[in-house]
Amino acid sequence: MKKGLLIVFSGPSGVGKGTVRAEFSKNEALKLAYSISMTTRDPREGEKDGVDYFFVTRERFKEAIENEELLEWTEFVGNYYGTPAAYVEKLRNEGKNVLLEIEVDGASQIRKKCPDALTIFLIPPSMEELERRIRGRRSEPEEIVQQRLAKAEREMKMITEYKYVVCNDNVDLAARIVSAIIEAHM
Repeated sequence: MKKGLLIVFSGPSGVGKGTVRAEFSKNEALKLAYSISMTTRDPREGEKDGVDYFFVTRERFKEAIENEELLEWTEFVGNYYGTPAAYVEKLRNEGKNVLLEIEVDGASQIRKKCPDALTIFLIPPSMEELERRIRGRRSEPEEIVQQRLAKAEREMKMITEYKYVVCNDNVDLAARIVSAIIEAHM
């Protein structure tokens, strides 16, 4: 059995990564397995442990860092996020193409550990549209919105580190483009 791809899918908060991923993940020919990240943040409404994230305590997360159980990790707005290495390897060894939806610092860590990773960066049509999307969530205080916007500005400067850049101006089109990229590498 051929080992699956490791696919890094990044983009600023609010760009629509989850929405685009939901669309291209419907393509069964891609043999995708979505990597579930570990986090110390509280679940948002409707999120489920073991489905959206592995929700853990700060102590458990720090233990995972110390034991080198994570392919990548970061701390953002007071919470830790990371990718469990053993979980990813198990899926890849089963022939699944593992999709990591992670931010740019984590992607940089992945590129160092897994230079063969397929990297795709999703961009908004404009920074104004990105701000509209973030504010449209109405799930965070203004201070967090401002932190996300400032981080998005920094992240947009990192697009040259990705093999592919896709604009999410139209969800269906963006999903079809990402599907085509993955199929070309299978």
